[in-house]
Amino acid sequence: MATAAEADAMRRAVALAAHGLGHTSPNPVVGCVILDAQGRIAGEGWHQRAGGPHAEVHALRAAGERARGGTALVTLEPCNHTGRTGPCAQALIDAGIARVRYAVADPTAEARGGAATLAAAGIDVAAGPLADEAEAVNEAWLTSMRRGRPFVLWKYAATLDGRSAAADGTSRWITSAASRADVHRLRAEADAVVVGSGTLRADDPHLAVRDRDGAAQPLRVVVDTRATVTPGARVLDDAAPTLIAVAEDADTGHLPGVATVRLPRATGTPGLDIPALLAALHDRGVRSVLLEGGPTLAGAFLAAGAVDKVVGYLAPVLLGAGPAALADAGITTIAQALRLEPADVTRLGPDLRITAVPAPLAEEN
Repeated sequence: MATAAEADAMRRAVALAAHGLGHTSPNPVVGCVILDAQGRIAGEGWHQRAGGPHAEVHALRAAGERARGGTALVTLEPCNHTGRTGPCAQALIDAGIARVRYAVADPTAEARGGAATLAAAGIDVAAGPLADEAEAVNEAWLTSMRRGRPFVLWKYAATLDGRSAAADGTSRWITSAASRADVHRLRAEADAVVVGSGTLRADDPHLAVRDRDGAAQPLRVVVDTRATVTPGARVLDDAAPTLIAVAEDADTGHLPGVATVRLPRATGTPGLDIPALLAALHDRGVRSVLLEGGPTLAGAFLAAGAVDKVVGYLAPVLLGAGPAALADAGITTIAQALRLEPADVTRLGPDLRITAVPAPLAEEN
């Protein structure tokens, strides 16, 4: 059982880990707090960027000699391998830490085993408190490691009657400035922002992060089967990197110097194969995707079973006509409906932001 001081320290470690969102990919976000032998905070840190010191190293440096005989609270099992930095398990051993509590076990074959190494060195090590909170802050990386594809968050904006645009195609602006600002937070936390060619033609979106100090720009990905994007599209400027996903037979001669990836077409439906797209992004180090583009692409992702979280911004507006927020997702009867569990409901100006995750499948008797 964790002491009250340890539970508080792990809660602080989870908050520290969140500082790394959008900056550490392809690595996880991790937070660490060091308590001295008397249970007082001696040092803290978080993984700030890929290739830089891990959370434990930052915390140990801050603690100095006060770490000896103390306790380390870490949101993820300390790593056990040497990459661009050394193994954190050994750093904890060398610092004279007496106890280690970690919230989530490392799921990767490469880095796991730190707990066993610590135990072999005589350190009191065990899974600690706040596992659910630590899972949540690191959900993108953990999902990508466990499923072998990026975590996908589908974001959409709609009226109360479910319209993403008016009958004439206009959609700026359905939601409020507060909601639009929150979308830039989501972009800043994602490795890639994905839209389809329909959204590109209708809105000419920029997709870069704005008004977020210190934010790393995500990869802008356009799913454009026939390579219809024009050289003057805003998404092709130098504000952020861009990747155009096209069919294997697409003509890209009008896009010299633009990064492209050729993918197989989907079977039985228009567009590209979504699992192949996600595999290609995963190979490029993308661990989290913000899916922003259009009802058709959203339907394709849902049909492929590739949506891990939904964030809907609902405005108190009625249109009565116009495109729906979601197109065909392969669902033909109510029994096939994708059931979601609300995780959060927040008011942003006049709008509601609803966050939901797919409900676990009911076990059959």
